[in-house]
Amino acid sequence: MATSVERIGTQLCGVGESPVWRAADQSFYWTDIPGRALWRWTPDSGAIDHWALPQMAGCIAPRGDGWLLAMEDGLYACGPLIAAQPCLPQPLARVRHGAPGMRFNDGRCDRQGRFWAGTMVMDMSLASHAGRLYRHDGGDALQAVVADLIVPNGLAFSPDGRTLYLSDSHPARQVVWAYDYDTDAGVPSNRRVFIPKLPAGRPDGAAVDADGGYWICGNEAGRIYRYTPDGRLDRSVDVPAPRVAMCAFGGPDLDVLFVTSIRPADAAPGSAAGAVFALRPGARGLEETASAG
Repeated sequence: MATSVERIGTQLCGVGESPVWRAADQSFYWTDIPGRALWRWTPDSGAIDHWALPQMAGCIAPRGDGWLLAMEDGLYACGPLIAAQPCLPQPLARVRHGAPGMRFNDGRCDRQGRFWAGTMVMDMSLASHAGRLYRHDGGDALQAVVADLIVPNGLAFSPDGRTLYLSDSHPARQVVWAYDYDTDAGVPSNRRVFIPKLPAGRPDGAAVDADGGYWICGNEAGRIYRYTPDGRLDRSVDVPAPRVAMCAFGGPDLDVLFVTSIRPADAAPGSAAGAVFALRPGARGLEETASAG
């Protein structure tokens, strides 16, 4: 049976990424990377707000009553986002990139509140392996934990926190890995292939449901796939935008899947590319852990 998909608002993002549901104010947040903006949709009122940023933010996470933002040259913190008031991020931890023209991309917190985020060379045609996956335990330090990445994506944690998922969405790789994850030390190990290749599209952002299902966006396929914890594909959902970027569960019952997308430069006028969507896939998610650092 087809799943009904609702478009949210009329805004179009260059690269809509990192959707996060914040239960405290019953709202979805996300970032438009090239648009240098943070967005918020509050379902109860229908209000959509946005804030300009000084740099591109690849991903965000709740931090206290404010936010943690992984931007071009490091992590930044900002206070609560209030409509019609500016967002003023303050430097928290700088990153020493391994190549020119890099920024942060996909990221989120583990179940213990450590913030994880990957970096990439923005010019994907270079297929640079300079990308890293960093861990932030707090303070002004970042620890590079996984190297040799081109476009790190698909970061997620199993419900018990003991499995870390990570994809590389570059056309040269298109693979999703699973790691054993030491929840005490915050260290991944025993990397193995979880999804060798999607049925269609490249693996992009992801979310995990309460049963451990891994929902991964098929960029260029306009589709979201659900894989069981043992790596079996058991469902796919079509979305009316080909380049779906990331998904996240939210809503009062955590049963709404919020999906962001990308609008390429050659998008047809009037197309939904770059829009955001909401659907009820028949699964419930888990609330995102806030950053403890």
